[in-house]
Amino acid sequence: MRTTVGIIGAGPAGLLLARLLHAAGIDSVVLESRDRAYVEHRQRAGILEQGTVDVLRAAGAGRRMDREGLRHDGIELRFAGQRHRVDFPGLTGGRSVTVYAQTEVCKDLIALQLEEGGPLLFEAEALAVEGAEGGRPRVPFRYQGREDVLECEYVVGCDGFWGVSRKAFPAAASRVFERSYPYAWLGVLADVAPSHDELVYARHDRGFALLSMRSPSVSRLYLQVPAGTEAGEWGDEEMWAELERRLETDDAWTLDRGPITQKSVTPMRSFVHEPMRHGRLFLAGDAAHIVPPTGAKGLNLAVGDVVTFVRALVHERETGSPDLLDTYSATCLHRVWQAERFSYDMTTLLHRAPDATVFDGRLQLARLERIASSRAAETDLAEAYTGFPLDRPARGRE
Repeated sequence: MRTTVGIIGAGPAGLLLARLLHAAGIDSVVLESRDRAYVEHRQRAGILEQGTVDVLRAAGAGRRMDREGLRHDGIELRFAGQRHRVDFPGLTGGRSVTVYAQTEVCKDLIALQLEEGGPLLFEAEALAVEGAEGGRPRVPFRYQGREDVLECEYVVGCDGFWGVSRKAFPAAASRVFERSYPYAWLGVLADVAPSHDELVYARHDRGFALLSMRSPSVSRLYLQVPAGTEAGEWGDEEMWAELERRLETDDAWTLDRGPITQKSVTPMRSFVHEPMRHGRLFLAGDAAHIVPPTGAKGLNLAVGDVVTFVRALVHERETGSPDLLDTYSATCLHRVWQAERFSYDMTTLLHRAPDATVFDGRLQLARLERIASSRAAETDLAEAYTGFPLDRPARGRE
């Protein structure tokens, strides 16, 4: 089997990449190790930056998102019983975010790819990436009980942290930067209308809490818990009571309860692999970087990566110059590190570390009060939350 771009992984990064390549007249093949049902139902991110929304619309994948997604023009910060709303459009020149689950993004992109795009093979396990240094890399894969080889001009690894793509990078050429956090998020889905019309980020002495949503009738809520916590350790009543404590305010706001339909635990980590390119192998999304979920950056960073790659490949096709492909890693990493910085800042601003002192707690409150009282500080948060530009030029070195 031969193609121009071999894509490993059918998460949002791989699927959007295939869609953008199709629109540019460049053929591709997508290999996904899981079945379609798994891809369409795995719960992940739900906040789309303005740039991500714009890209999905331009790719023809925005119709259902525009109909069912929830535009949010701000978030609420809670601390010391107080509430402070951050007005995104007023601080960023009109930008906002959209609540639309990753599962729905994948469903939309899968339907488009199967109807209009190139081959999308589910239950096709990529075994390795070979020959990335040469002009024709190969991806051996297993599909329908037999082994085959996908020959490509380029390979883009969108296969997540545990995939084979990053393993093809020589150890001597790889640098890894990472940090693990001593806490995790216990998340629940509940069949109850959200108790607030925008996301609420709460800093409390007992730990962080987040009020989010998946739809006008389904709430998504999170509690900070110790790393290693199992979802079954928390009963429903205990969960609701703790959410009420951490989200409490000095006014008459109340948290509405409903049946909890799902519980899960999300570990917290920061991870960056440099570089994001080796020869004709390019990494995108979680294969190259992971952020703690506090900043809502994971899916959006993946979108930035694939947009950068497609622009670079189209530029080479139109001009014959590989300059943008050569700077792919540096261009992406500039945005990645800004997202890592923002996600780290939001995480340490709102979570209570196990060894936190009273002094640490007062510093958190001082930082939150600064955001609430300074337009400059508030603007910095709003600009980062709604998204860093997808077309910012590269800086620094690979």
